[in-house]
Amino acid sequence: MSRIRPLKTSNDRIWIPEDYFARAEIGEIFPDADGRVIEFDMGCGDGGFLVQMAQHHPEHRFLGVERLLGRVRKVSRKLKAANAQNARLLRLESQYALDYLLPESSVDRMHFLFPDPWPKEKHARRRLFSEPFLMAIKRVLKPGGELLFKTDHDDYFELAQEVVKECGDKVGFERLEWPEDAFFYPITDFEQQWLDMGKTIDRMRLRFD
Repeated sequence: MSRIRPLKTSNDRIWIPEDYFARAEIGEIFPDADGRVIEFDMGCGDGGFLVQMAQHHPEHRFLGVERLLGRVRKVSRKLKAANAQNARLLRLESQYALDYLLPESSVDRMHFLFPDPWPKEKHARRRLFSEPFLMAIKRVLKPGGELLFKTDHDDYFELAQEVVKECGDKVGFERLEWPEDAFFYPITDFEQQWLDMGKTIDRMRLRFD
């Protein structure tokens, strides 16, 4: 793991773990987490999706993870401007957070939206959607929790479907229908740009045992 450079000023929108090498308690992230729906936005980017979700579901608690410091600061400002006190940010790699930091059976829904598809063959090993990724998802999700995945990259989506098919019995999940009007799910700025360009958006919804 690359060294985390701490922020110079305190910010209650940003969660800085006391120990990056130990499992956290969900109460460390959200002191009022008891009985709340907890949602995890992996690679929250510009924060558009995270802010809208936090505003629409003030009773839920949201953790957005992003590794780039500039983006974390920008999203923090957006959350503050929106008065979204039910969302926090973590500056870290999503996979590391899943594998080593987030507590088991602590999250209700995970959002994995438009990850880098690493389209070149030599970079294929960097694609996050894999059996170890799904195993880590299952560990962190509560029983019955869901993973919601979107991509504009057809080849990546085909890969994801192959992974799901190959490891379904080993991991233990059910693929659910996901119609457009199933529930509130905001379109990000980047997604709207791709839609305006005529790109197809592929989606997958998995519920874990």
